[in-house]
Amino acid sequence: MPVEVLCESAGARRYVEAVRKDAAALLRASGVDNCELSILIVDDSRMRVLNRDFRNRDRATDVLSFPQFDGIPGRAGAAARNAPPLPLGDVVISLETARRQAAAGGLQTAGRLRALLVHGFLHLLGYDHERSLADARRMFARERALGALLEDSARRRRAPGARRRRVSR
Repeated sequence: MPVEVLCESAGARRYVEAVRKDAAALLRASGVDNCELSILIVDDSRMRVLNRDFRNRDRATDVLSFPQFDGIPGRAGAAARNAPPLPLGDVVISLETARRQAAAGGLQTAGRLRALLVHGFLHLLGYDHERSLADARRMFARERALGALLEDSARRRRAPGARRRRVSR
């Protein structure tokens, strides 16, 4: 399950490995680990251009998603395991906006990036909180579940002694 994380924003490199691990976990947890995901971390000026060009909104935003398919691409069985990964799409995150939102909410920037990644990823899977109240509830419930899964995984990675030790017998 290839995940590519590119940085166009100064200071984003320190988050790349955590974002890559979170994205790989999202692909596995959502059953689309036969797909590849591209993530781009940008500044507000680049995000404003993308938001203007693709959504006709001339302002920066926190996250944009560019799906490769309508809905989740499906492949089953041995053929899927042997086939090359399908491109799921791209998630673009503004580091500047994520930092501001994190500060306003008393959060760490890494945690806010994780939440934005989950949100953008769900849009790639076809979730849309703007379609209806029921769709919004469904999407936000899935966001909470995936966010908790990723936070737990990140907590284990940070925990002292998180690496498995060999036990001699």
